[in-house]
Amino acid sequence: MDTQNIKQRFGIIGNSPLLNRAIDIASQVAPTDMSVLITGESGSGKEVFSQIIHQMSARKHGAFIAVNCGAIPEGTIDSELFGHEKGSFTGAHEARKGYFEVANGGTIFLDEVAELPLGTQARLLRILESGEYLRVGSSKVQKTDVRIIAATNVDVYNRVKNGKFREDLYYRLNTVPLRIPALHERKEDIYLLFRKFSADFSDKYRSPGLNLEPDAVQILTNYSWPGNVRQLKNIAEQICVLEKDRNVTGQAILNYIPNEAGSNLPMAINSQSKEDFTERDILYKVLFDMKKDMVELKKLVAEIIQHGGNTATVLADNPQYINQLYRDVELPAGQEHGFTIQQPTTSSSNNNSNADYNFAHDAEEVEESLSLVDKESDLIKKALKKHKGKRKFAAQELGISERTLYRKIKELSL
Repeated sequence: MDTQNIKQRFGIIGNSPLLNRAIDIASQVAPTDMSVLITGESGSGKEVFSQIIHQMSARKHGAFIAVNCGAIPEGTIDSELFGHEKGSFTGAHEARKGYFEVANGGTIFLDEVAELPLGTQARLLRILESGEYLRVGSSKVQKTDVRIIAATNVDVYNRVKNGKFREDLYYRLNTVPLRIPALHERKEDIYLLFRKFSADFSDKYRSPGLNLEPDAVQILTNYSWPGNVRQLKNIAEQICVLEKDRNVTGQAILNYIPNEAGSNLPMAINSQSKEDFTERDILYKVLFDMKKDMVELKKLVAEIIQHGGNTATVLADNPQYINQLYRDVELPAGQEHGFTIQQPTTSSSNNNSNADYNFAHDAEEVEESLSLVDKESDLIKKALKKHKGKRKFAAQELGISERTLYRKIKELSL
């Protein structure tokens, strides 16, 4: 059976290369008894692919049981999957068959398999290795011939590294990995799906058909669809029922897309977040500014020493350094510069002759703080003061995002 026939049989809409590749893998692995791990975002159609694998296999006449592992409480999941004996726990008034016993000779689909408790994972691993299991409260070994198809919307390998999923079970389940593309990865299929869903709901509710304006099509195509096909289907149903004007505009579409979608229209091309490197950037900026200020201060001090402490001449000759040093400081009216230099006074003529030397070399030095946190805090305070507390402009001055500035203000208790 070719890809197009599979799409027609199972109601799959779309021509995306990623979708076609997933269908091709499912059809090739179906005749075997290999375990399959289906990965993909929630709502992308993982259960449909489990049906494809089962219906195109030699087990198609056997039972197909779909189990949502995340919906079964941890205390009862072993009983649900493997069965229990009468009296094995409180409330077990009679023996009960588990899903693996009922599905003998068929297929069992374990959705959200990453949510299984570690103890249940060990039982499942034994079934995959030998087909054997024990009912809860029994010591008699049971045999089953079941094909296991698992699915998850999380990164199972990360759970393996965190000790929340058995590594040996992961490799047993992942004999054939099958990834279902998210809806935002198959943009060319979004309009086709919407047309199919809207036509179905128009027939169901006996309402006139919908016609999308070009701007509405663009909005649908550019939206990120975090809920995937399931979300698109729900929105198509809402529009068919609630929209009076059957020529749907882009503005009308926005009324049905959740509010948080505003930041996704249009979608960002560069997926790399600026938050990944703002910490490094602000530290570099602090260091470069410190170095620049130190160089300029050294030049001014050298000029003052050469002119015998005559600050008026030095300040007049070096306005660029003064403006740079005081660009973030508001000085009182009529005061052009913020510092004066007083020469040391002595009563001895020998001391007078060595005044410049004492000024340059023997003056007491005040150790400057080299803490990056202090410098960072100082720069943020200056930027906020310069822009009168407006964080947006202060963030632009500092070269960081407004969100990062807000976080820094909280961290530094400014």
